[in-house]
Amino acid sequence: MLLQGFGMVLLVIGWAITLFSVVAFVDAALKREDAYRAADKQNKGFWLIILGIAVAVNFFAGMFFLMIIGLIANIVYFVDVRPALKQVTGPRRRGGSSSDGPYGPYNGGR
Repeated sequence: MLLQGFGMVLLVIGWAITLFSVVAFVDAALKREDAYRAADKQNKGFWLIILGIAVAVNFFAGMFFLMIIGLIANIVYFVDVRPALKQVTGPRRRGGSSSDGPYGPYNGGR
């Protein structure tokens, strides 16, 4: 009974790591190639290969040790690379113009 419960916990953790890997891979795929170079990180192809291997290991191998290695790659991407890419590309805006400030549109001091 206890082993079955532990197995379920590991299964849920494995699926969470897999979902995290897929999200990291999709996020890396959606970023521009020149942003990686401007942020002085490895190129986009490198990160897609690393994160793609992590996704493939999670889906097909299912060995927990390899999943942890993939998780480390995902954490490095989210903690180091993604913030650097956001700093280079700027935050995404939802509506508004480029002259909008934090409190609304900038009208030039009028």
